[in-house]
Amino acid sequence: MVRLEDAVPARLKTHGKIFEVLVEPDGALALKRGENVDISEILAVEDVFENATRGDRSSEDDLVKAFGTGEISVVAETVIKKGEISLTSEQRKKFIENKRKQVIEIIARNAINPQTKTPHPPARIEQAMTEAHVNIDLGKSIDEQVNITMKAIRPLIPIRFEEVEVAVRIPASFAPKAYSEIASFGKLIREAWQNDGSWIGVIKIPAGMQDDFYSLINRLTKGEAETKLIKH
Repeated sequence: MVRLEDAVPARLKTHGKIFEVLVEPDGALALKRGENVDISEILAVEDVFENATRGDRSSEDDLVKAFGTGEISVVAETVIKKGEISLTSEQRKKFIENKRKQVIEIIARNAINPQTKTPHPPARIEQAMTEAHVNIDLGKSIDEQVNITMKAIRPLIPIRFEEVEVAVRIPASFAPKAYSEIASFGKLIREAWQNDGSWIGVIKIPAGMQDDFYSLINRLTKGEAETKLIKH
C-alpha cells in the first residue's frame, strides 16, 4: 500500500456528490491510460471520501447509489478512470520530466541514424524534441509518446528503429561465466559450443545499444572476445 504522504486525491463528481480516493499518482495515471494496474497497490487508504483532506468518508448508501456497489476497490477504480487526478504543479512538472527522460532513453536505445548506422546521442534526440516542440502528455502511455516523438523528429534528423545482428566468439577461459549475461542481452539467434570450450553465437539487439553491448563483452572477457556486425 502507498504511503499517505506520497498520495494525491483522485476525484469524481457524480449523482450530486463528490467522491475522492487517495492514490499513488504514477500508478493511477497508468490505470487511467488503460494499463493493467493492481488497484490495491496504488491506494493509500482503502476508503472513499466526500472530502479526503478533512477525512469525511462517503456513506455506503451514496456509494451504492452512484456506483451500484459499496466495494471500495470497484469504486476506487471507477473514480480514477472517470475522474481527475489532482497533481500539484511541482508533481506534474516532475512526472513530465521523468516521462520525457524515459522517451529519450527508449529512442536512444532502439534507434539509429540510417545514414551512418550509428546511434543518436540522447542529447541530440532531446534537442530535436525541443526543436519539434514535442509536448509530453501524461495521459498517453510511453509507447504512444515514443511514436508521437519519432513522427515529430523524423523531419529534423535521420532516424529509425532498427535491430542489428552481432556475431560473438568468447574464449574458453571466459565463456562459462560470461555466457549468460551476453546471451541474454538480446535475442539469441544461434549458438554453438566449440570443442576447445569457446562459445560462438549470433545475437540480435536494438541498434542503439551496440556500444553498451560491446562494453559488456569487453568487461566480461577483458577485451579478448571477437565480434562482428553482420550485414544483410
